[in-house]
Amino acid sequence: MRRHTPHRETDVIVVGGGGSGLAAAVEASSHGVAVTLLEKRPQLGGTTGIAVGSFTAACTSLQHAASVEDRTAWHRQDIARFAPQRESKNNTSLRAWLAGNAADTLEWLLAMGVEFTGPHPEPPNRLPRMHNVVPNAKIYIFRLQRQAILQGVEILAGHAATRLILDETGRVAGVASRDSSGETTAIYARRGVVLAAGDYSSGLAVKNEFLSSETAAIEGINPHSAGDGHRLARDAGAALVNMDVIYGPEIRFVPPPGDPFRQLLPASASGAGSASRELDDLGPEALHAHARQLLFTWQHPEDTLYESGALLVNRDGERFVDETRNPAMAIPKQPGRMAYLIFDQRVARLFGGWPNFISTAPEIGYAYIHDFRRLRPDLYHEAPAVADLAARIGVDSKALDVTLAHYNQAVTQGVADRFGRVGSGAPVDKPPYYALGPAKSWIVTTEGGVRINQAMQALDDEGKVVPGLYAAGSNGMGGLILWSHGLHIAWALTSGRHAGRSAARELPTGRSYSSNIRMAFSID
Repeated sequence: MRRHTPHRETDVIVVGGGGSGLAAAVEASSHGVAVTLLEKRPQLGGTTGIAVGSFTAACTSLQHAASVEDRTAWHRQDIARFAPQRESKNNTSLRAWLAGNAADTLEWLLAMGVEFTGPHPEPPNRLPRMHNVVPNAKIYIFRLQRQAILQGVEILAGHAATRLILDETGRVAGVASRDSSGETTAIYARRGVVLAAGDYSSGLAVKNEFLSSETAAIEGINPHSAGDGHRLARDAGAALVNMDVIYGPEIRFVPPPGDPFRQLLPASASGAGSASRELDDLGPEALHAHARQLLFTWQHPEDTLYESGALLVNRDGERFVDETRNPAMAIPKQPGRMAYLIFDQRVARLFGGWPNFISTAPEIGYAYIHDFRRLRPDLYHEAPAVADLAARIGVDSKALDVTLAHYNQAVTQGVADRFGRVGSGAPVDKPPYYALGPAKSWIVTTEGGVRINQAMQALDDEGKVVPGLYAAGSNGMGGLILWSHGLHIAWALTSGRHAGRSAARELPTGRSYSSNIRMAFSID
């Protein structure tokens, strides 16, 4: 016996409840149309909600307040300097579009109550452009979700988009959604569908198709980023570009125990509305304190640490790689797929202030050795002797002592060690000794995505518009290469806004899809 799938209509459907999806939903609903947002996870947030939160843009009000006179053309040129080896694959017109529109999105966020510090410098940017969100990236999700609720966006968490619905003309007419109980609903969109479902950093099937098996086996920071939007788009006829380009693998410190995907607001509109009012009543200081409790970002130790003499050891206390030559590919082969950074007083003092920062960090901009001691005591280990440090991080003290002795001997003699590394010029022998970690290798994000135009419309292999379909964020990368701090967030929120705006302005089809039972899915 066959029964028809339940079906209903809205104006715009957004697939994905991260930064780009929420930006699309808020912007679309601000144009007076009905919006339904689908998120497969029980909580909104996506990768944006677990990010450090930098937002890089030129010609912003914060730059102006700091007497920084910038130009979008300079920003466009400077972006190219971060990954010159990838320039041949970059979409230069979309890069120019991002450089010209990111500042407007930053002002939009400021008007919504999002706060930033900065601008902070980040060479090779010629001017300070990195704006760090206060207190961390979860505030993006809080403010956008709150605004979406205020504007009447229908938020359906725990609803996975399983396929796009095409009408008889080939237009994307809606989405088939399956909820946590297994029930499928056909939701029809009178205007358009926006794909904002994240990247494919944890989508093993997608990675195996486009990446080497060694790289594909490396975990994504967001285990839920399975490439769902990419699959949906390709099935509907959209082209995918740069699918072999990823940001990573990159070494990042593990988050402290807890749920990194927990957000400031519950996903349901009723619960979120109540929680939002309670947080607003507490004021901004209490809101920031609450957000700091949810600081679970994966922070990246800068490569300058290794260049200055820091070493990597595995759980056995042994080195396993030349740390100055792509060590991220070696860590997944170690016991527990993890490592510790080891250094002495000389390096610790060096990384006590600008320009030698250990990592970027929300709110404070850059984190130095004292910031890790204060803010991430779970990662920070200090001891007066090598044996004491080994005990603190749980590695064999004799093995660690031998490891340092072999390295120090090579450095002192000015010869390459057994991994081919020529030392920094100074041995690791000045107490106290330090360890940071554990750290692991992750694919941070993927650069491949749907081919799009500047209206965020999905395009096919011939460059023709796939009618009714839009893509934003990591779904709609369009050939962009965004290899620096703050550009992925800037792209996610800026492209999301414009995708939502374009979908809302799409002329309605003038038909009632839900009355066309022939198009509804049937289930045996």
